[in-house]
Amino acid sequence: MRLDIVKHKFIYLAISAILLIPGIIAMVYSMITYDTHTPVKVGIDYTGGTTLQYGVREGISNNKLSEVRSSLEKNGVDKPVLQVINVNSKENNDLKAILSIRTKFIEENSKDLENITKVVNSEFQQPELVQVSSVGPTLGKELFKNSMIALTLALLGIIAYLTFRFQFDYALAAILGLMHDTIFVVGVFSILGLVYGVQIDALFVTALLTVIGFSVHDTIVVFDRVRENLKYYSKKMTFGEIMNASINQTLTRSINTSLTTLITLASLYFFGGVTTKDFVLAMILGIAIGTYSSIFFCSSLIEIWEDKK
Repeated sequence: MRLDIVKHKFIYLAISAILLIPGIIAMVYSMITYDTHTPVKVGIDYTGGTTLQYGVREGISNNKLSEVRSSLEKNGVDKPVLQVINVNSKENNDLKAILSIRTKFIEENSKDLENITKVVNSEFQQPELVQVSSVGPTLGKELFKNSMIALTLALLGIIAYLTFRFQFDYALAAILGLMHDTIFVVGVFSILGLVYGVQIDALFVTALLTVIGFSVHDTIVVFDRVRENLKYYSKKMTFGEIMNASINQTLTRSINTSLTTLITLASLYFFGGVTTKDFVLAMILGIAIGTYSSIFFCSSLIEIWEDKK
């Protein structure tokens, strides 16, 4: 089966728009509504605070979650953010779920910690405190700044390399592909933050950097093949025909590489620890959309550019 990218290029661009627009809307809404004015809900790694995780031996409904939140507020806990993490009971004794409670920074052995534990003990039977993690407000801001600097430097480095490695139109298409993949992943997590309260941490930035590198790598393979074929077939074939041939020549390699990576990540997502689920999800989304953009989105942009020239 041979794909005809040129013939359906506007359909692929429309699909990209459908994938990106909901995330962009969610990011704008998040920047307006969140106190941090960030496009995604950030965790304590960046805002500072304390997260307590309690293992419980029963399912937690939305109504129960609201009751726990009200009880915490009545006992002086400031703006608690609650999240339920489902666990595999076979791997975690009798635990059915983990209740994650995030609030302002709490000192060790403080009265606030005792109050939270007291409320959880009153709402559930024999809850188990499995993890306490704290980040100070100053350190949180510093980590956020450093993460943004790392992300910006990585993007600038990739842009500089692409500009040097390829001619302007190829480099521009690859850069737009990077933006396409980044916006999609951030947009999905923005939606998850609004709907399910999912927060990002330093691992999310790590996943985003990995996704960017993977996406560029796949795009470069396709563009290199296009450039090689242009040397030999530019007088015999149109640019659109060369583009289609190049994509089909690299298609099997791209799909095999992405598929084997996705199988590994899916295993980690379903059978790995709960603390890495969001990191793995970001990787899965990024690699899937990166493969799509390299084959369909970036190639369509190049073909449109060449057609107009």
